[in-house]
Amino acid sequence: MDQPEPEGRRYAVGYALASKKQASFVQISLVNVAKERSIDLIKIDLEKPLIEQGPFDLVLHKIYGPEWTRQLEEYAAKNPAVPIIDSPDAIERLRNRISMLQVVTDLNLSECHSVSFGIPKQIAVYDAGAMATVDLESTGLKFPVVAKPLAADGSAKSHKMALVYGTDGLTKLKPPVVLQEFVNHGGVIFKVYVVGKYVKCVKRKSLPDVNEKNLETLSGSLSFSQVSNLNNVEMSGDSYYKMMDLEDGMVEIPPIRFLSDIARGLRQQLGLHLFNFDVIRDTRIGDRYLVIDINYFPGYAKMPGYEKVLTDFFCDVLCKKKDLAEEDGGASNVGEDKI
Repeated sequence: MDQPEPEGRRYAVGYALASKKQASFVQISLVNVAKERSIDLIKIDLEKPLIEQGPFDLVLHKIYGPEWTRQLEEYAAKNPAVPIIDSPDAIERLRNRISMLQVVTDLNLSECHSVSFGIPKQIAVYDAGAMATVDLESTGLKFPVVAKPLAADGSAKSHKMALVYGTDGLTKLKPPVVLQEFVNHGGVIFKVYVVGKYVKCVKRKSLPDVNEKNLETLSGSLSFSQVSNLNNVEMSGDSYYKMMDLEDGMVEIPPIRFLSDIARGLRQQLGLHLFNFDVIRDTRIGDRYLVIDINYFPGYAKMPGYEKVLTDFFCDVLCKKKDLAEEDGGASNVGEDKI
């Protein structure tokens, strides 16, 4: 069902995004769909003080740093009725790969689901000295492990991940890093996009399963791209990739009510409106799912029909803002979850 449209005038949604993010998100198709719903997307000039720009009915952003946070706080103090999506403090939790998944363990879903969920075992290693003496077995981990930068700040460096097969591979890592349990998951990852109350799950190819019999012949570490490009017997031929035809319906998506409950819990716990989370199915326990990553303001343009979904979200926020203004004079908090 379509969301109600804000009535009576046109609405201005100001957006502050890095150039690469702007190019992928603010496509002409989104601009046009929003215009049809009386919403104008207006670029915020990052070279000028935010307080001098506008007026805006909604501020959308994915910019980091203390100066930008200060500008948002200043703008919010002067324009308390303008929703800011999302709160910098709430976003900050997702910039650390340990704290981002801790919220998953705090979720308390109803027991009516026939499936279970959790997170992989993981530890943080903060310096080279600690890396040289790390004892995986004592932490409950074993090779192979996934190595990820501790910081998840959207930089190219933060996306450099590797699969580590042995102790010699650990010495090549540059702390601080997170060492995360690698779980065989059938080579499929489920990316769950959240836009307010809207939830959409799509299937994507992932790293192939690791045969434990082959671990003795593997050493060092390989980047994710190298793992994906390995040309060995296990990964060659139609037999391995037959199940990778993700559109043939053979790979079953997790129950949507289950994913929606996780999404709602994360939205409430994090205080965020725009994020996605990555889920894998543990092939050792077919009805158990693991949340392995959470990202703020992901690449929504990859989501089918994202233009309508985001425009519906804008309309919902603006309508809630209008209703609140009529009820109590329009006071609002930065990033407060009112939808």
